[in-house]
Amino acid sequence: MNFQGVKAPEVPKGVQQYRPVTDYMTHEVISFTPDQSIADAMDVFLEKHISGAPVIDEKGKIIGILSEIDCMRIMVDEAYHNLHHGKITVAEYMSNNVATISVDMDVLDCAQKFLRTHYRRFPVVDVNGRLKGQVSRRDILQATRDLKTSSW
Repeated sequence: MNFQGVKAPEVPKGVQQYRPVTDYMTHEVISFTPDQSIADAMDVFLEKHISGAPVIDEKGKIIGILSEIDCMRIMVDEAYHNLHHGKITVAEYMSNNVATISVDMDVLDCAQKFLRTHYRRFPVVDVNGRLKGQVSRRDILQATRDLKTSSW
């Protein structure tokens, strides 16, 4: 008996193969922990000129995302509830609904996801939900330009 296993289907000729998002994503991602001070997080936003960052647990899994808009809610809360933001943690203001993409996704599927949402970036995660990188609209724009120069 000669067992060869299941043969992977061949891609039909003429079908474009797109590169994985891992070829374009940022590998070094600024992130926060849930117990980190919101004041520290805002300082990072201002110093690094970023508008959002994932929140990860001790195992590197994404548990939320913190954005500038989340931090702006603090101003309103302080005004109406007399809160001092120096004692507030990231966990209290982060968004728990995090749209992510898989390390297996290609740039075409990622572009389609950007077109269906208002997000400017997506955290890239492995099968266990651990943060592996981040891909932005600009990264996919670079992939589009690279594709144009190679196939248009």
